[in-house]
Amino acid sequence: MHEEYILTQEDVEILNTNKGLTALLSKEPYNLEKAVRYVKYEKKLKKLQVELIRLQSWAIDENERIIVIFEGRDAAGKGGAIRRTIERMNPRHLRIVALPKPTEDEQSQWYFQRYVKQFPKAGEIIFFDRSWYNRAVVEPVNDFCTLEEYDIFMNQVNDFERMITESGIRLVKIYMSISKKEQAKRFDEIKRDPLKQWKMTAVDERAQELWDVYTKYKNLMFEKTNEGAVVPWKIIRANRKTFARVAAINHLLSSIPYDKNKKI
Repeated sequence: MHEEYILTQEDVEILNTNKGLTALLSKEPYNLEKAVRYVKYEKKLKKLQVELIRLQSWAIDENERIIVIFEGRDAAGKGGAIRRTIERMNPRHLRIVALPKPTEDEQSQWYFQRYVKQFPKAGEIIFFDRSWYNRAVVEPVNDFCTLEEYDIFMNQVNDFERMITESGIRLVKIYMSISKKEQAKRFDEIKRDPLKQWKMTAVDERAQELWDVYTKYKNLMFEKTNEGAVVPWKIIRANRKTFARVAAINHLLSSIPYDKNKKI
């Protein structure tokens, strides 16, 4: 049995605002704690988004090039975190990259080549919703690459990222981590929502039964790409979406030495 949530004076003031009432009444059964938490999240998010605009303005003025990678299991909330990150930023100076299955030509090229084509120009920020790390986890788990191709990737990836950063590009790597139970819950929500059903793929359908295999390759990826990497992973617990989004933005802001006093 859950303990009864005791409202503080601050909570009451929050719930008496338009945002508070909307958060409380938008879902049934009504949940005071969740409503208060959501309004606090929205306030925190707004402050962080101001900082993101400041970061972007700095990047444009200084001709900086920035790559932000979001990785994680299916339904971990990568897309949602990216959307919250960019929703107030200038769309002319950023791009979201979510590459489809490689073409026949791309399959004959150096593996990293199609990702390099997407790299930022001066003053641009690129957000990868999945990246070259497909070959570290998704591809070997689903037999989309050979063992030799996997080994070559794992032997090259740290050097590849060293070349990226030595060329002046700033690289940020975020991994969204969810539990098996939470993934199953989100898959169920996606299947029942006609506006989200398109998100389910054949790969997603097998994710639960292959959970342990994904875990094995994920751990190998962390072991290899944290050990000799120029940019370590930031692992974010993502069972609670609002917490994960705030944590991801905070990590991005703390990873880039932008001018925090810049006027916008």
